[in-house]
Amino acid sequence: MTKAELVNRVAEGAEVSPAVAERVLNQTLTEIKLALAEGKTVYLRGFGTYSPKQRKRKLARNINRGTPIIVPAHTIPFFKPAKEFKELVRG
Repeated sequence: MTKAELVNRVAEGAEVSPAVAERVLNQTLTEIKLALAEGKTVYLRGFGTYSPKQRKRKLARNINRGTPIIVPAHTIPFFKPAKEFKELVRG
Protein backbone atom coordinates (compact mmCIF):
# COMPACT_ATOMS: atom_id res chain seq x y z
CA MET A 1 0.00 0.00 0.00
CA THR A 2 1.34 3.42 -0.94
CA LYS A 3 0.93 6.59 1.07
CA ALA A 4 -1.64 7.86 -1.47
CA GLU A 5 -3.70 4.67 -1.07
CA LEU A 6 -3.51 4.99 2.72
CA VAL A 7 -4.63 8.62 2.54
CA ASN A 8 -7.60 7.68 0.38
CA ARG A 9 -8.66 4.85 2.70
CA VAL A 10 -8.36 7.09 5.77
CA ALA A 11 -10.33 9.82 4.02
CA GLU A 12 -13.12 7.38 3.16
CA GLY A 13 -13.17 5.84 6.65
CA ALA A 14 -13.20 9.20 8.43
CA GLU A 15 -15.53 10.78 5.87
CA VAL A 16 -13.19 13.72 5.24
CA SER A 17 -11.49 15.00 2.12
CA PRO A 18 -8.24 13.37 1.02
CA ALA A 19 -6.47 16.71 1.55
CA VAL A 20 -7.51 16.78 5.22
CA ALA A 21 -6.57 13.12 5.70
CA GLU A 22 -3.15 13.73 4.15
CA ARG A 23 -2.46 16.73 6.40
CA VAL A 24 -3.42 14.70 9.49
CA LEU A 25 -1.30 11.73 8.41
CA ASN A 26 1.70 13.93 7.62
CA GLN A 27 1.45 15.73 10.96
CA THR A 28 1.09 12.43 12.84
CA LEU A 29 4.21 11.03 11.21
CA THR A 30 6.11 14.27 11.84
CA GLU A 31 5.20 14.22 15.53
CA ILE A 32 6.32 10.59 15.86
CA LYS A 33 9.65 11.40 14.19
CA LEU A 34 10.20 14.48 16.37
CA ALA A 35 9.40 12.55 19.55
CA LEU A 36 11.90 9.82 18.62
CA ALA A 37 14.53 12.45 17.76
CA GLU A 38 14.04 13.85 21.29
CA GLY A 39 14.54 10.39 22.79
CA LYS A 40 10.87 9.90 23.69
CA THR A 41 8.73 6.79 23.22
CA VAL A 42 5.41 6.91 21.37
CA TYR A 43 2.84 4.34 22.52
CA LEU A 44 -0.25 3.74 20.38
CA ARG A 45 -2.58 1.36 22.21
CA GLY A 46 -3.55 -1.63 20.10
CA PHE A 47 -0.99 -0.75 17.40
CA GLY A 48 2.48 -0.66 18.90
CA THR A 49 5.33 1.31 20.38
CA TYR A 50 7.87 3.47 18.57
CA SER A 51 11.04 4.06 20.53
CA PRO A 52 14.64 5.10 19.99
CA LYS A 53 17.02 2.16 20.37
CA GLN A 54 20.71 2.46 21.19
CA ARG A 55 23.15 0.41 19.15
CA LYS A 56 26.55 -0.21 20.71
CA ARG A 57 29.84 0.49 19.00
CA LYS A 58 31.02 -2.60 17.13
CA LEU A 59 33.77 -3.94 14.96
CA ALA A 60 32.70 -4.74 11.40
CA ARG A 61 34.43 -5.55 8.13
CA ASN A 62 34.60 -3.55 4.91
CA ILE A 63 33.55 -6.24 2.43
CA ASN A 64 35.21 -4.50 -0.54
CA ARG A 65 38.67 -4.23 1.02
CA GLY A 66 38.42 -6.86 3.75
CA THR A 67 39.65 -4.37 6.33
CA PRO A 68 38.14 -4.01 9.79
CA ILE A 69 36.19 -0.85 10.57
CA ILE A 70 34.59 0.47 13.72
CA VAL A 71 30.89 1.31 13.53
CA PRO A 72 30.26 3.99 16.17
CA ALA A 73 27.43 3.80 18.69
CA HIS A 74 24.24 5.26 17.26
CA THR A 75 20.49 5.51 17.80
CA ILE A 76 17.92 3.95 15.47
CA PRO A 77 14.12 4.11 15.38
CA PHE A 78 12.51 0.88 16.60
CA PHE A 79 8.91 -0.36 16.33
CA LYS A 80 7.41 -3.09 18.49
CA PRO A 81 3.90 -4.14 17.41
CA ALA A 82 1.20 -4.59 20.05
CA LYS A 83 -0.09 -8.06 20.84
CA GLU A 84 -3.45 -7.30 19.17
CA PHE A 85 -1.71 -6.13 16.02
CA LYS A 86 0.48 -9.25 15.82
CA GLU A 87 -2.55 -11.50 16.30
CA LEU A 88 -4.45 -9.69 13.54
CA VAL A 89 -1.59 -10.12 11.08
CA ARG A 90 -1.11 -13.78 11.98
CA GLY A 91 -4.78 -14.42 11.22
